[in-house]
Amino acid sequence: MQPPSSRTLYALVREQADRFPGRVAVISGGRETSYRALADAAGRVGAGLQARGIARGGRVGILIDNRLEWLEAAIGAAAAGAVAVPFSTFSKAAELAFLFADAEIDALIAADRVAGQDFASALRNLLREPGRFPRLRLLAILGAVAESGWIGYQELLAQHPSLDDDARADDDCFTLYTSGSSARPKAVRLRHGAAIENGFAIGERMRLSPDDRVLLAPPLFWSYGAVNALPATFTHGAALVLQSRFEPGEWIGLVERHRCTAAYTLPSMTGAVLRHPEFHQRRVASLRTGLMIGSAEEVRIAAEAIGAAEICNIYGATETYGNCCVTPCDWPLARRMGSQGPPLPGNALRIVDPETGAALPAGDIGLVEVTGHITPGYAGASAEHNSIAFTADGWFRTGDLGFLDHSGDFHFVGRDADVIKRAGINVSPAEVESLLLQHAGVAQAAVVGAPAGERGEAIVAFVVPQPGAALDAEALRAHCRRLASSYKVPDRFEFCTSLPVTETGKLLRRALKDRAAGGSSG
Repeated sequence: MQPPSSRTLYALVREQADRFPGRVAVISGGRETSYRALADAAGRVGAGLQARGIARGGRVGILIDNRLEWLEAAIGAAAAGAVAVPFSTFSKAAELAFLFADAEIDALIAADRVAGQDFASALRNLLREPGRFPRLRLLAILGAVAESGWIGYQELLAQHPSLDDDARADDDCFTLYTSGSSARPKAVRLRHGAAIENGFAIGERMRLSPDDRVLLAPPLFWSYGAVNALPATFTHGAALVLQSRFEPGEWIGLVERHRCTAAYTLPSMTGAVLRHPEFHQRRVASLRTGLMIGSAEEVRIAAEAIGAAEICNIYGATETYGNCCVTPCDWPLARRMGSQGPPLPGNALRIVDPETGAALPAGDIGLVEVTGHITPGYAGASAEHNSIAFTADGWFRTGDLGFLDHSGDFHFVGRDADVIKRAGINVSPAEVESLLLQHAGVAQAAVVGAPAGERGEAIVAFVVPQPGAALDAEALRAHCRRLASSYKVPDRFEFCTSLPVTETGKLLRRALKDRAAGGSSG
């Protein structure tokens, strides 16, 4: 597909409104919004911000769940030349206090409540102390306005839409807060032009077109949404279908009702969908493609059990605009399962020796570094990490282990800190997890290392059985021995009803490591 000419988010939406004025851009909460209507609303938000002194370089916080107004606010901030700073709607008051101060927001657009969280009350308490957030001078509330001086979201829309775009391609469009190795979340800066170019390339790997409908249940405040699903969908004139918060029964219904052709998913999501009593593949038969974060076997499950036959395997991080590698959706499934694909256009990967930093040849496992569409650096308190996050020649240090094969495809091995050192041999948790998921009785699996004295680490597998399946450790050991080398067979199995995940659905591997370290051999 021909890429859009626009290099800022607001210009992109306006360009698509001109190309596809009647096409649906967003489906949210039963509402269908055209590109023309989205451009108009975002222009009104931008004009409303500018009328209240929020202009180029300002920072606009967004505390809204997956719904149309999140997009209006983010793209409206772009129209004003400001930076959108989305906050997690799972945040508690103390976390919000840190985020507001660290981001130095000039304005906040927030929902009064999300999924039982009373943000209006939390904001009232946070703002009780005058001068606590010295730059914050505008608070627009979606819902009930609780305090004088606050305005309703509709007031922000009262201006005539701005037809000017005060942003430039190399301006920051988002600051996304992401968890990592530091005690506090890192503030990742991301730019308009790179987000659009990388998003278009991601959409091309899925072969998106204006006829596609892309379901997004993971949150927009995550890079998987803001700089991945959003630009991938909008650069192709497709429709973005939003689920406010993942729930498997509703997810199935959204695919069926709106004939969704693509989905952004995670292993925890596909597992929950498959276990739901109302799931049947015919209900989600419209699915063709999408993106999947997971092991080889989890990619197979999404392709075959869910039925998204052309699902793409991916690799990336917030710092790389969500993804820097994506498998083309028309590759044979075995090849999509076996790697995360070649780098996207505009990106390059190199693998370096962990000890010397020297570049390694194809096939050798080492630390992964990325250049191209990468963050220009961290902001706020996390800017202190900039000196170690980038090499002297400007490559981003991911902290991951992997290798490039002779075809140039990337193979993810694991986080450097997660790789299991067993009797002098490195074992990839993802590889062992894939082995376990090939057993018909295993619904989910997660593998971690635990201290084992002179042997280094033991392999501990946490397994969620399929409903009704009778599993025991010896049967799973025998299964693994049939498929792989003996050093990859888990030393211990822990059977559980679920795996711990973050509120955005990512596995809490650290919690499992703590449990494994305190467990006994068996």
